[in-house]
Formats: sequence, C-alpha cells, structure tokens
Amino acid sequence: MRAIAALLVLTILAGGGLWLWSAQEHDAGNARPGAGAAGERRIPVRVAMVEPRRFETVLESLGTAQSRESVTLTATVTANVAEIAFQDGDEVEAGQVLVRLASAEELADRREARVALMEQRRELDRIRGLAADGIVPQQQVDRQRSRLEEAEARLAAMEARLSDRVIRAPFSGVLGLRRVSNGTLVTPGTAIAALDDISVIKVDFTLSERFLGAVRRGLPIEARSVAFRGRVFEGEVTAITTRVDVATRTVTVRAEIDNPEGELRPGMLLTTRLPLDPAERLAVPEGSVVARADQHFAFVLTDDDTVTRRQITIGRRQPGLVEVLDGLDEGDRVVSDGILRVREGTRVQVLDGDAA
Repeated sequence: MRAIAALLVLTILAGGGLWLWSAQEHDAGNARPGAGAAGERRIPVRVAMVEPRRFETVLESLGTAQSRESVTLTATVTANVAEIAFQDGDEVEAGQVLVRLASAEELADRREARVALMEQRRELDRIRGLAADGIVPQQQVDRQRSRLEEAEARLAAMEARLSDRVIRAPFSGVLGLRRVSNGTLVTPGTAIAALDDISVIKVDFTLSERFLGAVRRGLPIEARSVAFRGRVFEGEVTAITTRVDVATRTVTVRAEIDNPEGELRPGMLLTTRLPLDPAERLAVPEGSVVARADQHFAFVLTDDDTVTRRQITIGRRQPGLVEVLDGLDEGDRVVSDGILRVREGTRVQVLDGDAA
C-alpha cells in the first residue's frame, strides 16, 4: 500500500511540472511584438514633425464677368446707312470709322457755309483798309467782325451735323454682331453693334460685411470658369463698394483680370477665390489633435520613447492640417496615427512607412 501511495504522489508531481512547463511555453509564444526585455508592451504609432506651413483664409464667391468698357453703338440722327466699314467680330481702334450715314444735304450746307465764311473774311479785310484811311468809322469794322464770327459758327454747326453722320469707335475693342445693313433707315437709339473692350475683364462678387476690414485694393484673386476646366485666371481687387447692402449684409468687391487672349467673355459666370491673411504658421496633421470639450491636446514624443499630453491652441484649418498657435515648438514630434491607443506616459514604438 505504501508503494502504491508513493507511486501516486510521484505521478501527481510529474503532471504538475509538465503543466507548469506547458503554461510557460504558451505565454512565451503569445508575447506580442514590441515588448521589451522585461515583457513591457509598446504601442505602435506613427509620428509627424511640427513644422511651418502656409495658412490663409480663403473666401469663395460667384461673380459675373464684365467688359472693361462696353457700349452699344447707335445713331444720333435719322438717316439711311450709306456705308458699313466693319465686319462682325472685328477688332477696332479708338476713332476708327465704322458706319457712314447719308449726308449729301449736309455736305452741300457745309460748302455753302465755307463760301459765306470766306466772303465775310474778305469783307472784313476791305473794311479794315477803309477804316485805316479814315473813310469808314471803326464801328463798321466791329459789325463786320461780328458777321465773320457768325459765319464761323454756322460752319462749325455744319461740321457737327456731318460728324453726327459718321459713327466711330469710342475706344479700342471687339465688335459684336452687326444689326443694320446698307440702306437701313436708322433713328436715334437704333442699335448698330456692340463694342466691348475685353483686354481686361471686370468681375463683381459679394462678401459678408465681417470681412470688410480684411479686404483691400491690390489683393490677388483667382477665378475659374466651367468653360475652361482646370484653368486659373489671376487678377487683383481694384475697388470695394462704399455701401453695405442692408438686406443681405454684404459688400460688392470688383476685381480685374488680364484677358490678352480674349478667352473670358462678358456675362460668363466665374467662381472667385480670394485668399486673406496668408502667413507661415506651425502645423500638425488633423489626426494629431484630440478635442476635449473646448480644449485641444496633442501627444508629444519624448527622447525615451514615451509620450506626454500637451494642451495646444489651434487656429485655421486646411485639408489635412491644423494651425498651431501655442503649445508646440518647431521640431516637436507628435503622434499622428494610433493616438487613441496612447495615454500620458505610454511607451511607444515608432513605425516607419507602411509598417503595420
């Protein structure tokens, strides 16, 4: 019996030792990567460097393109069109003759006025000679001088009537479609063609009055049109309205865009982009910032591979980045990936690239 009891004790002791050895092997096999020599577990994270980036407040709005100068050419008198000196879409210079109206009667009146003027001048010269010899009084010279001035005025009136029958380009630009033909009877107000100076395009857009203090002349703008996808047209602010719209609480801003190729046309809808207060500021990735109520924190990596939580003050945002106003220094390393798994004093393992 004693032998049987001893055999049982030895069997139990051997089984317990086998179980203890198996448990130790199991624990060793399940030890996670990143654990230290003493079995300390490190949290894998990625970090980002705190460095300056460009931040700006961007205001976007819709505006309508306008010509630098624009006019609809019309007649000022009633007459028939005698000559059309342009084609649809022509580029013209200031002062260039575009249309001539019938003016035969006015030409005859001008010739008559010129003859009368020359006659009055000769008569004045004759009377001056007689007055110098004492034959006629000086009063008669004065009357003849008045007659000469009347003749000059009549000739000037004839010249003005003739100029009304010649329609010229008031400024350099591009003509639109012709609205009249030779022989058309035009009256004051009859549209002949549109003339636009599109070498520079004006665009008016509205902004909230709260940005009025930041908008000023000379600020650069960018404009885009659906007609030219991917193209950015650059210009600058040239004027700001003096009044705020009481209904919408907005101000109208005017910008000018150089348009040497004539690609932009009056009436086009443009999307404007106006950057305000551009500046270089410290920035961190958006994923590095933890919000708690109205406070913001970042986890900074220390030299001993632990992280410390630091309160920060943030500013503007742009895609993927947050402006840091206070709480971090340039060159600090902050946790950018794995931030939800760390706490104050957590020891971490920094991953590079696409390491899992």
